[in-house]
Amino acid sequence: MISNMSGDEYGTASTVAHYSMGIVETVIMFFCFGVIVLLPALVFSGLMHFILSLPMQRRDRARFFLDLLETAIDRGQPIEQAILSAAESRDRVMGVRFYMMAAHLEDGARLGEALEKVPTFLPPQVNAMLRAGEKLGDLKKVLPACREVLRVAPDTARTTTHYMVAILLIFAPIACWLITLLSVFVIPKFKDVFAGMNIQLLPLTVFVFNLDHFNLLIGFEMLVFFTLLAVAAIYIGGPGLVRWFQFRRVPIVDWIAWRIPWKQKKLLRAFSAMLAVLLDGGVPEAEAVRLAGDATANEICRRRAQRVIAALGSGVKLDDAVRAFDDTGEFHWRLTNATHAHGGFLNALRGWHEALDAKAFQQEETATHIATSGLVILNGLVVALIAISMFGMLVMMLRSMVAL
Repeated sequence: MISNMSGDEYGTASTVAHYSMGIVETVIMFFCFGVIVLLPALVFSGLMHFILSLPMQRRDRARFFLDLLETAIDRGQPIEQAILSAAESRDRVMGVRFYMMAAHLEDGARLGEALEKVPTFLPPQVNAMLRAGEKLGDLKKVLPACREVLRVAPDTARTTTHYMVAILLIFAPIACWLITLLSVFVIPKFKDVFAGMNIQLLPLTVFVFNLDHFNLLIGFEMLVFFTLLAVAAIYIGGPGLVRWFQFRRVPIVDWIAWRIPWKQKKLLRAFSAMLAVLLDGGVPEAEAVRLAGDATANEICRRRAQRVIAALGSGVKLDDAVRAFDDTGEFHWRLTNATHAHGGFLNALRGWHEALDAKAFQQEETATHIATSGLVILNGLVVALIAISMFGMLVMMLRSMVAL
């Protein structure tokens, strides 16, 4: 059949066959690229988005739960019955812990008991506030304070910070692996070649490619990686993870939280909001201070609240007694003004609570950007030192070859 074809027909058939093979090879190449590169990248991006969104999902669930409680109270419906009715929907948005709590309610437990048995369902402060409200017999009084705790300042830069941390988490182990390969396989070979050619290395190259210094670089990258990994685990795991490192007699986690400026402002806001709600509800001052201290879910705040209660017991006014809680004295000034304001303590202190939120947000974002930017710069310096030393070696070798 081929012998009966003319030369032009045979050439055309060969061109078509070659073109078809080219299309097949291109399709296979794009398919392999998608499977090997794009698919893992998309899976990794989706996984990172899911992991980094877990804290916001927990906050949204807590807000939905507070809305559920408020709706049930406004309708005059029993809280436990409202929660069990919501659990019958089997909506996955609420998470498995919501249904665990609903199971305890179905077994006859009260709301406070169910929350205590599932402590990771709500943030610790909201959990403590709701249990305090149940003890008072009026949950609706503490709902505004709970929302004060869950309120978040606008954080447009947080998404960028998340991706910076994610990039550093990827870069640090890769950098450790590359530096190890250089120190084991590449640098010794270069040193042997230079020794055979009697080439004197530059001082910077000798300093950087010293084995001990390379080990320091590897140790630095490992320290960066594990530090970021710990920070990411704490952020993603939330209070449920942190509570495993908490000890009642030695509250190291609570002490660290109180010493962090933005954490301290958030704790002060939680204490102030709960205290204002309780005072507006007519709770005695000493009992209000005790419950407000418990609502912070922080042992340091509880101890400071006990100092306030002791000062109240000795006849000191509340606005003066709170000096034992806040070292700056601003709480004393704000509470003194609130006692003379109309509309209740919570409305009078709302502006201060918003200011505390804004300051905490600013300090947290500043610290995060300084830390991430500093780590990026330090990693860049490490890469620059290695690159300059490597090119310096190559330049010295080329000069020696030209001289010969």
